[in-house]
Order: sequence, then structure tokens, then C-alpha cells
Amino acid sequence: MEEEKQRIRITIAERQYPLTIHPSEEESMRIAVGRIREVVEAYKSKFKDRDTQDALSMSVLHFAVKVVKMEQNKEFEGLMEDLKLLSRQLDGYLQENK
Repeated sequence: MEEEKQRIRITIAERQYPLTIHPSEEESMRIAVGRIREVVEAYKSKFKDRDTQDALSMSVLHFAVKVVKMEQNKEFEGLMEDLKLLSRQLDGYLQENK
């Protein structure tokens, strides 16, 4: 049975957004919103002469860089697993053909 969705309201950079989500996503959503707020506020205080749009743009860049690094790390992990598999296969081949 599919979980019922619920409506929540989040606030980012002084703007409210109504969302419809699964209850199981609410905690993650609220944690993410909190982190966004922290980063936006950090950029707003760092660049006081800039507007909120600039803080949001820098925040998006901040999180995008984190995503790219995570993707690169996962790609590296995948390559390492492939190399380990190839190494085991090579070891097996060498053992069989001594």
C-alpha cells in the first residue's frame, strides 16, 4: 500500500514553499532546509553588500560542488571495485595456467 502524502511548508531565503511529500521524507527535507538556511546566511553575512539572490547562487554552487565530489568519489569506488575484480580474475587465470 502506498504511503499517504502530506503537505508541508518550508521557508528558504524568506520565501515560503508548499510541498507535498511522503511522511518518511519529512525529516530529511527539514534537515536539508536547515542546511540551506545555514549556508545562505553564511554567504549573506560574508557578502553584506550583495543581495539574497547572490547568496542563493553561491549556496547552489556550494552544494553542487559537494554533489560532484560525492559522484567522483563513487565513480572512484566503482573503478576500485572493477580493478579488484580484474585482479582476482587475473590471479585465477595465472593460477590455472602455471
